[in-house]
Order: sequence, then C-alpha cells, then structure tokens
Amino acid sequence: MSSCPCGSGHEYESCCQPYIEGTAIPPTAELLMRSRYSAYVRHAIDYLGETLHPDSRGDWDREATRRWAENAGWQGLDIVATEAGDEGDDEGVVEFVARFEEDGRLLQHRERSRFRRLRGRWYYLDGETPRPRTERHQAPKVGRNDPCPCGSGKKFKKCCGA
Repeated sequence: MSSCPCGSGHEYESCCQPYIEGTAIPPTAELLMRSRYSAYVRHAIDYLGETLHPDSRGDWDREATRRWAENAGWQGLDIVATEAGDEGDDEGVVEFVARFEEDGRLLQHRERSRFRRLRGRWYYLDGETPRPRTERHQAPKVGRNDPCPCGSGKKFKKCCGA
C-alpha cells in the first residue's frame, strides 16, 4: 500500500486508484481534480483524456500530455480553494498548485480549473492562471507638514518626502 499522490492522506488503493481504473466515478469536482493529478503522477494518460469534457477534447494533445507526465518529477498537490462542484452541483471551480521538478528546476503550476457535470459525471472543462490580487495600501497618508513616519522628528517634506 502507498500514500495517494493527490495529498489526501489516504492510501492510493482506496483514494484515486478506483477512479483511474474506472471502478468508481469521482462524486465531486475536487475529487476529479485530485484523481487527475494522480493520473499525471502514475502516467495514466487515457484517464486524463477520458475525464476531459467533450467540448475540450478537440485541442487535447495526447502525446504532449504523456511527455509532460513522464518528464516531470511530481512533488505534490495543494488545493487552494473550491467553489461549488459538490454532488448536487453541475459546475465547479478548483484552484490548485501542482509542484514538480523538470530539468533540475523546481516549478509549480497554479490554475483555476473549471469542471462541469455531464450525465452524472464530472469532467475537466478548462483552466486559467489566476491573476494576483491587487492590494491597496491601508496606512494613512502622510501630509507634507506632518511629522515624518521614520521617527526623525522632522517634517515629512524636509525628510523622507524631500
């Protein structure tokens, strides 16, 4: 028995293996995401193709997928967030980070993946790289004649604001 590559903490045989071998169907978008990651680790390329939504299969490159799965040293999967994608939903989003080593470099693939249920089964639809959040500076503005925040005792305009 071995730990499942998806990071669930369960044994592979009772986690992703039944999905990849076709003896069970992932009931949620997140479980499909986890099983797809495990399929990359285990080089189960057919499963990756089968779990693509039919609308997304036209531009799938099986050979490129196989090369990436086999050439990457898969290091782990972190689920960042999920939106819907439960058993009662028809669509869901899973944001994840997959860590891997390639050509001696540690890399990561971060994606917001969209999933859609079709005839009772979840499929990977597409994904995009999430945009970084813009953070606004929350400290109060320092006026020209206010004391300098650096603690010098001078006015801001004569110190750091010069």
